[in-house]
Amino acid sequence: MSKNLLVVGGTGFIGKHLALRAIKKGFNTQILSLNEQPLKNRVEGANYITCDVSNYLELKEKIPQQIEYVVNLSGYIDHSAFKKGGSNIIDTHFGGTQNILKLIDWKNLKRFIQIGSSDEYGNNPAPQTEDMPSRPISPYSFGKSASAELLQMLNRNESFPAVILRLFLVFGPGQDKKRFIPQIIEGCLSDSIFPVSAGNQLRDFCYIENIIDGIFLSMEIDDANGHIINLGSGNPISIRNVIDLIKKEIGFGKPEFGKVPYRFDENMKLYADISKAKKILGWKENVNFEEGIRNTIEFYRKI
Repeated sequence: MSKNLLVVGGTGFIGKHLALRAIKKGFNTQILSLNEQPLKNRVEGANYITCDVSNYLELKEKIPQQIEYVVNLSGYIDHSAFKKGGSNIIDTHFGGTQNILKLIDWKNLKRFIQIGSSDEYGNNPAPQTEDMPSRPISPYSFGKSASAELLQMLNRNESFPAVILRLFLVFGPGQDKKRFIPQIIEGCLSDSIFPVSAGNQLRDFCYIENIIDGIFLSMEIDDANGHIINLGSGNPISIRNVIDLIKKEIGFGKPEFGKVPYRFDENMKLYADISKAKKILGWKENVNFEEGIRNTIEFYRKI
């Protein structure tokens, strides 16, 4: 069986873990990224292509053909307003997805995995289910939702083999230090005083290796074709309890609760209904939240 995989945006946190697993599973893995990667940051065995997916002519020259699987992680998390950079984010997410679709060879394609975001649900009530209407809260989540709508239309009308995975809050070793859990770990490891919100938001955190499991199941299981599928733990936990757990595992840290205001119109309850992932993919969390936190703390202790 051919196992040619293109990971678009494959040099970020999720993409790197995905590439490592793909190499182990025997995939011929090509990684397309915006910036040239130094050798120390590359996954051994993967081929790297530097290209801006929002630039059609550049992508046309560089995108590989004879690809059976695509995982689209392109773009970046940025909640800037439309006139403060948000329009560029839409170009990258939605425009970039269109460019990829125009240029890949559909005849060889077995599965196109679009990585979406829980932010697409906006202020829908919890637990968020896949049949809820998308309510984007920013140009970023609009770009994600628009891509999902396009892919579902192509699946219905042109039998395009797409799966949309809506990820909730992913964490684990190697995540950008600016993200929530690495920030809390760093603050506790340094035993510094750091401001946080009151922490009453309920959120859904899922360890990176569980997410990678779900991505590969989506490639393998034909019944996933055409679906939007949530990937998360399905277990809501308050931000305050997350911080308290990290502080307990490390043994020190001085979070100051209530010093950071909630975001305007913040959804206080954002967590997944994962029954569809269980039913269609047979997916489950192999690493629970507490174990994932311990693994992540150990990673940051060593760097």
